[in-house]
Amino acid sequence: MKLHHGTNIDFGEIQLSKCLPYKDFGRGFYLTPSKRRARLRALDKIDKEHYGVPVVISYDFDKAELNNMKVLRFDTCTEQWLDFILKNRNRKTYKPHDYDVVIGPVADDGVINSISLYESKVINRSELLKRIEGKKGYIQYSFCTQKAIDKLQRI
Repeated sequence: MKLHHGTNIDFGEIQLSKCLPYKDFGRGFYLTPSKRRARLRALDKIDKEHYGVPVVISYDFDKAELNNMKVLRFDTCTEQWLDFILKNRNRKTYKPHDYDVVIGPVADDGVINSISLYESKVINRSELLKRIEGKKGYIQYSFCTQKAIDKLQRI
């Protein structure tokens, strides 16, 4: 399968040490099957960092490799998905997990805003789950270990 990474600077080797923690699925190299979504991510990164040009880097990945890795998969925005994101985004209590690859919906700006309201105790957990339930976000793949990253072949 083809996966795409949107950024503002082209690069060669993927360096896990340069990937930031506190993301949806923790520290990892994030990709999407949607080339369009990767391009939007590249443009968003330019807006936030105020430099660079939109770059979409594409990779081939053999899905059968997932059978040889520790994988966590979320098919929809579930309570478990939410808990995992809250854990990974919490800068005070963040601890790296041991999954090679995590797959699931992107927590878009609407989800992030709802999480902020929840953490500020403006809304309760039940309301938070209602707000994110049924969100049709894009799927993201986070390659969280070197073992997983080594299986990506740049196209």
